[in-house]
Amino acid sequence: MTIKLLAIGKTDSKELQKLISMYEQRLGHYVKFELEIIPDLKKTKNLSAEQQKIKEGELIFKSLANTDILVLLDENGKQYSSLEFSGYLQKKMNSGLKQLVFLIGGPYGFSEEIYKKASGKISLSKMTFSHQMVRVFFVEQLYRAFTILRNEPYHHQ
Repeated sequence: MTIKLLAIGKTDSKELQKLISMYEQRLGHYVKFELEIIPDLKKTKNLSAEQQKIKEGELIFKSLANTDILVLLDENGKQYSSLEFSGYLQKKMNSGLKQLVFLIGGPYGFSEEIYKKASGKISLSKMTFSHQMVRVFFVEQLYRAFTILRNEPYHHQ
C-alpha cells in the first residue's frame, strides 16, 4: 500500500521542511510514502471562500485515482490516540488498499465535492494549527504509528 499526503500550498519555512523531509525519509523504511503539494491558487482576490474551495477541489481531483481511498484531515474528524491511529492504519493495510490518501486542505477547508468523495475524516486536535504545522504533526504521527506496529521504542521516548 502507498500512503500519500496531499497538501495545498508549499511550506515556506525551511525548518519545517527539514522536519517533514526527516520523517519522509524515516517512513521509507516502513511504507511507500509520497508527499504531493498542490500549488496555491493564483489571483484569489476576487474569489469567494466557496469559489476558492471549488477551484482547489478541482485540482485535488486531478491528483486522485479512482481507486484511492481519501481521508480528510479535518477539525470535525474523528480523533485517535497514537495507538488507535496505528490500529487504524493496520486495518487499512490489511484490507488490500492500493493507495490511501490523506488530504490537508486550503485555508477555507474543502469543497462539498471533496467531502462527498472522502471515506473518512481525522482530526489531529481540537486546537487549530497552521496548515504548515499540520504537515509536520501528521508525518510524525504516521512514523510513530509504524514504529508502534513494529514494536519499536520510538513511541516510548
